[in-house]
Amino acid sequence: MPKPPGYRPPARALHWLVALAVLSMIPAGLVMTREGIPRPLQDALFLFHKNLGALLIPVILVRIAYRLTHPPPPLPDTVPAWQRQAAAVSHVLLYLLLVIMPLSGFVRVRAGGFPIELLDRLGLGPWIGKSPALAGLAENVHATAAFVLIGVLAVHIAAACHHALIRRDGVWSRMWPIRGA
Repeated sequence: MPKPPGYRPPARALHWLVALAVLSMIPAGLVMTREGIPRPLQDALFLFHKNLGALLIPVILVRIAYRLTHPPPPLPDTVPAWQRQAAAVSHVLLYLLLVIMPLSGFVRVRAGGFPIELLDRLGLGPWIGKSPALAGLAENVHATAAFVLIGVLAVHIAAACHHALIRRDGVWSRMWPIRGA
């Protein structure tokens, strides 16, 4: 079977950069909000989570801009129509959630009156005044979107594994960082 066309190197690099960051932020976010976590660990996780989230905002925007200007390569003809539709829906959801998560986290932190150390060091002010009501709303959006993101990522990863390990149809290798893999 001929190898289907792959994503361009910038798309693969952006995909894996965001994937590694998000996959490291999920456990940090889940652990840092639990009761009974030692305060030094909790503080370190909050610092990591919110500062990496702030760094991800421009990366995600670049990724979306790249995707809009560089359409993905077509899926192999062997991929059923329902899987094509599921992939399209899951990708739209992933991009939407990748915008909602850092923005709602940013609003939650800033409206809560907390620092984002990286942005503060760069001289980028809070942009949002302290508002407990807005912070609470953003926290609810962030928490809900986090669990939706975890679910959509689980389906995305399961589909990738299905194509890599069961179907072996080249779909996995289209996005793998090393094209020959």
